[in-house]
Amino acid sequence: MSVVMGFGTGLSLIAAIGAQNAFVLRQGLRREHVPAVVAFCVLADLVLVTAAVAGVGLVLGGTPGLTEVVRWGGVVYLAGYGLLALRRALRPGALTTDRTGAARALAPVLGTAAALTFLNPHMLLDLLVLGSLAAAHGDGRWAFAAGVIAASLLWFTGLGFGATRLAGLFARPSAWRVLDGAVAVVMLVLAAGLALA
Repeated sequence: MSVVMGFGTGLSLIAAIGAQNAFVLRQGLRREHVPAVVAFCVLADLVLVTAAVAGVGLVLGGTPGLTEVVRWGGVVYLAGYGLLALRRALRPGALTTDRTGAARALAPVLGTAAALTFLNPHMLLDLLVLGSLAAAHGDGRWAFAAGVIAASLLWFTGLGFGATRLAGLFARPSAWRVLDGAVAVVMLVLAAGLALA
């Protein structure tokens, strides 16, 4: 039962539209280093979930002032990513699908994935949530963690490799404009909501 609860919780946290998911989707659409990006995101979740279940989430929750730092860091992060997406939406011709998967070097792509994963203030909030939920499962906390990691594996694999099936659609600049415009709106709305919370 803990595995099922972990899977459902993990999927609900991971599937929320965010900068990391938008990045994985874009990499899949560009067919650029998709296996490496998917593997990085799953391994990063493995590390973060393990840390949360081991008690880091509870420690972070007890640190005075951390919530405000995370909140305002989140506002800046989300607004910045939203503005970058808006800029891409206004210049959609700058993005093209790439069937070779080698348009950019691997290191900068993984660097972007790392920044979007580890500098994301929602990651800290997810640690708090997962740490608390896992603790509630007592001896089943590691089964709960296994469910969360299974959800991560399913989600990022589907998002990264499934996006390649949409590559024909996204060969048109107008489709990139819609995608980046939607990402920009979501990120800016989330930033405003976080600022007003």
